[in-house]
Amino acid sequence: MSIAVLGAGSWGTALARMLARKGLPVNLWVYEEELAQIINDTHVNSWYLDGYEIPDNLTASNDIAAVLKDATMVVSVTPSHAVRPVWGQCAGLIPPDVPIVCCSKGIEIGTGKLMSDILPECFPEHPTHLFTYLSGPSFAKEVAEEHPTAVVIAGVNDEVVAKVQHTFRTPFFMTFTNHDVRGVETGGALKNVLAIGTGIVEGLGFGHNTRAALITRGLYEMIKLGRTLGADAITFAGLAGMGDLVLTCTGGLSRNRQVGLALGEGKTLQEILDQMNMVAEGVKTAKAVHELMLKHKINAPICHAVYQIIYENKPPAEAVKELSSMELNEELGAIQEKQLLQPEG
Repeated sequence: MSIAVLGAGSWGTALARMLARKGLPVNLWVYEEELAQIINDTHVNSWYLDGYEIPDNLTASNDIAAVLKDATMVVSVTPSHAVRPVWGQCAGLIPPDVPIVCCSKGIEIGTGKLMSDILPECFPEHPTHLFTYLSGPSFAKEVAEEHPTAVVIAGVNDEVVAKVQHTFRTPFFMTFTNHDVRGVETGGALKNVLAIGTGIVEGLGFGHNTRAALITRGLYEMIKLGRTLGADAITFAGLAGMGDLVLTCTGGLSRNRQVGLALGEGKTLQEILDQMNMVAEGVKTAKAVHELMLKHKINAPICHAVYQIIYENKPPAEAVKELSSMELNEELGAIQEKQLLQPEG
């Protein structure tokens, strides 16, 4: 078995390294030619995951065709906004029997499409049952340190999902499965937007009450959008929903939370992004989510507030004040059937 991994950021490197440590031959596609040479020469990705030795059976290359040659499984770990342009280079390079694992989390600006919409468009001849999607609460650094971690792999074909599940399974990396691709993807995308929101309220000096309120009401917004996109609401109680949401909204390694903290402390978005060497997916996803909320007429005040702060320069304190002053209704009214709220008998 030969694994091709596309994307050498912290997450792509952590997954590629983990698979290589299982003894699998791994070819890692690196966007930057200089970084590919550094990885091959030093066996460390000093740009994005410094301090973790990379096994000899992992080879880095800037040549995407060479990386994909003879691959029996392809893993996509590019930022979500790069999925379409990167995979546009792969046409004709992947045999029709090769499973594809997408680990990118986001929604495309302008189209509102999830990765499960984009990949089949890039490969219309590739059997759709061979596409799977990996998500869940997993910081790259902690995967590199082999902390016990649980993720979910979504797909429509049991045999293909099981193959991916066993390929990624290690003594510390637990791989659960799920058939709800739309739910797993929606959770993985929206948690980044909500993590910016929790960072903002922390940056403003608010405490645990405020953070808990934002996470819980943010989950409600996640479920509303997910159901509109065809997801099963129960999926958001799992790893790709509540699990990833809690991790990204509370963990110190969360880039999206760090963006929010800096916004709450008064820094401009450009100042924040200029100081980061990795992508915070929630910045772009906030715009895509805002477009979807308008299209489907979904009321999502937290996501809307994050969008206003990022794209309309709304003062964070003013946005929080408006959220706290909003008209209140039944807690779960938009997602729970009325008859389920009636007492039995």
